[in-house]
Amino acid sequence: MDRTLQLVFLNAEGGRVTINVPEPLDELDPAAVEQAMDAVIAADVVTTSGGGLIGKVRATIVSRTDEVVVEF
Repeated sequence: MDRTLQLVFLNAEGGRVTINVPEPLDELDPAAVEQAMDAVIAADVVTTSGGGLIGKVRATIVSRTDEVVVEF
């Protein structure tokens, strides 16, 4: 199963920006994730067509399982 941590931010124009982190740790501390998102915003290193990141929207773990139906 593939897992990705999706960090969703708000940019200066009100648009949403997602940063995907592949293969996150199994146990994530919500406070640590929030702190990391704050650090990304404070560093001001991500620029989008809608401006820099100004806020946090959410952090989500997305899991994907592939099931082979037939293989040749």
